[in-house]
Amino acid sequence: MNIDLSGKTAIVSASTAGIGLAIATGIAASGALTIVNGRKQDAVDRALDSIRKTAPQAKLQGFAADLGTREGCDALAQAVPQADILVNSLGIFGPGDLFSTGDDDWERYFQVNVMSGVRLTRHYLNGMMARKWGRVVFISSESALNIPPDMLAYGFSKTAQLSIARGIAKQAAGSGVTVNSVLPGPTLSDGFRAMVEDTAKEQGKSVEQVATEFVREHRSSSIIQRAATTEEVANMVVYVCSPQASATTGAALRVDGGVIDTIA
Repeated sequence: MNIDLSGKTAIVSASTAGIGLAIATGIAASGALTIVNGRKQDAVDRALDSIRKTAPQAKLQGFAADLGTREGCDALAQAVPQADILVNSLGIFGPGDLFSTGDDDWERYFQVNVMSGVRLTRHYLNGMMARKWGRVVFISSESALNIPPDMLAYGFSKTAQLSIARGIAKQAAGSGVTVNSVLPGPTLSDGFRAMVEDTAKEQGKSVEQVATEFVREHRSSSIIQRAATTEEVANMVVYVCSPQASATTGAALRVDGGVIDTIA
């Protein structure tokens, strides 16, 4: 399948590392002018260099701002007034059960994981609908359906994304704009690598080995029995953003390696 996004403008939030960087790389390699975002300019610059190594002809633009805030979203909307593709990749995660997660933590998860996507979609969706073409993708998680009690606020925020994406898809009905969620499972992102790096050193194993052991112990329903790569997740997102995915909307698309044990 030849995915051609030439002539499109794509925004990928939180795209300086991990899944976001892989998504931005894939979209840029498919021909779209891709806006790469991170909180710090030096991280944005490194990401731009990384993408150019993979896709030398890529059309790129960097934008440094914290999109977990209203001010950051407003600044992006002013700098890039319209876009054809919006990938809401920004998200935070961490441990915390009902008793250890305070009000401020709940609010932070809501603002970063939920409201960042709401604000950006609210700005860019009207233009997409007016032009009769657009793609909006929320990067959710298998934790949206397998709610982890030890990461409760995170799981809640990921479930909220599914609900919001489905509702927005209905609002955009018949417009040529699709709105979907993508649900990665355990993935060898920078954050996941950092989480298991010390264990790998202590045990004299590779990060990949420890990640596989983590999946088999803590996500035993996984069918692939390993962590996915960021590129495997990005492949799904690039397809969902393509013209070929025009009949896929309002969907929660799993790249979880079969962790969620349902047949639908």
